[in-house]
Amino acid sequence: MMLGSHPILSCDDARALESRLFGGDEAKEWPAMQRAGWAIAMATLRDCEEIDGFPANGRLLVLVGKGHNGGDALIAAQAVLQKFPAASAEVIFVLGERGLRPLAARAWREFVHAGGARVGRADEPSGAYTVCFDGVFGFQFRAPAEARVRALLEQVNALPIRLRAAVDLPSAGLFRADFTYATGIVKTPLVNEYGAVAGRVRYLDLGFFKVGGQVPAPATEDRVLTPAVLAPLAALRDTRSDKRTYGHVFVVGGSRSYPGAVLMSVLAALRSGAGLVTAFVPESLVAAFAARAPEAMWVGWPETPEGGLALEGQHLLAARIARASALVIGPGLGREKETLALVRDIVAKATVPLVIDADALQVEIVQAGSAPRVLTPHAGEYARIAEAVGENTVVVRKGPVTRIESSAVLQPALARAKRGLKHRATSEIVYHSFFGGPVLARGGSGDLLAGLIGGLLAQTPGDPRLAAARGVVWHGTAADALARAHGQTSVVTTQVLDFLGVALRESAHEQ
Repeated sequence: MMLGSHPILSCDDARALESRLFGGDEAKEWPAMQRAGWAIAMATLRDCEEIDGFPANGRLLVLVGKGHNGGDALIAAQAVLQKFPAASAEVIFVLGERGLRPLAARAWREFVHAGGARVGRADEPSGAYTVCFDGVFGFQFRAPAEARVRALLEQVNALPIRLRAAVDLPSAGLFRADFTYATGIVKTPLVNEYGAVAGRVRYLDLGFFKVGGQVPAPATEDRVLTPAVLAPLAALRDTRSDKRTYGHVFVVGGSRSYPGAVLMSVLAALRSGAGLVTAFVPESLVAAFAARAPEAMWVGWPETPEGGLALEGQHLLAARIARASALVIGPGLGREKETLALVRDIVAKATVPLVIDADALQVEIVQAGSAPRVLTPHAGEYARIAEAVGENTVVVRKGPVTRIESSAVLQPALARAKRGLKHRATSEIVYHSFFGGPVLARGGSGDLLAGLIGGLLAQTPGDPRLAAARGVVWHGTAADALARAHGQTSVVTTQVLDFLGVALRESAHEQ
């Protein structure tokens, strides 16, 4: 399994792990609850930066159940009020105050003591709130929820609330969260049945899976990626290295119809840490692109009448391919028959690992050749090529939660789906990335990702899955940093590149 990832557990496995960690000992559980509450508060305040920050006089709504989730929510609210002396909180005990379990009751007493008059109780919500903390039900919830609880959650969903934060899981699958903060362990419902209401998932590592810890984590088929996967990229480089040390990535793509896509991929490859980048693009684009990115080596390719890459240019790549460590192909190609035939030939003859993206994601292309490859489809592209995925392939399935899978997972899964079976028939691991968000929902995001993965693949050509995971996490954490700095709306895709360095430095701080 990959360093920089932690297991995603079923609710039963999570319950068993917590039992082994704490054994029902409140003296051990209370510090863990405090860590969880503070982590939720800090993550929430950070995510508020995407909407211009938490206001000094912000108003909190805290929905409290009986157990640990309610305690976490109360501690999170207390932490926010501690940082913002003019803020206030309104608490609703959804299942009644008398039913509070001991640690949740302790969290409530300490909150009242610390917050004083700024902390109030209510039977139902009213008005507008800055943040709502949902701590009603945790992973031990058993459906269905009572009618009055359902009605309350629906009422909260309809309120003007700037940020809705679920603790661990959205209560009963009814609370509609903007963010769900998975404390200590990511539970499988977050990547399955609760995905539609969970919003963006943030995994808050509380140290449950530290290497060498006393309690081993169960082996699982699903893992969550953490910023730690980027740690080697944030470290000092060898003082004896030179540009050849860090690989040479070739990028093949572009057309007169879609010139920007390949340029964005090349710009990302240049920021990936690769030592050398060579780009093969339609010859009419070379002068402008070389002026925009002189760090790359630009090779002009003969064009079809429509402006795509022509078959007659194959010798240009063949004469240079021995210098390549990795090859990116697809951004901005278009779908001319001649160009796609060219791409199929290139992939069929490739001897270096590939990243296949965008218009190159065609059945006849992904089936060609035997070189290791990373495919980067969005949902529509994946539906087109899923059954064509062969051996030696890593698939980056882009989406709100990006999944990194191998052919060992995908082919048995497809075969079982056809037979109406649900469970995976392989122990191969699927890695999940929760980084990124709506700021990436704009043209060109995938082109940046392809170039970034390609540059990383040139540095680790023997491990395509690692390159894919690092590219996805780096791309997503840079997008998060961009959204915190400038919001989600008034930005352009290439601004993500300016936050790649920020993301690496932040990952180093999180080790």
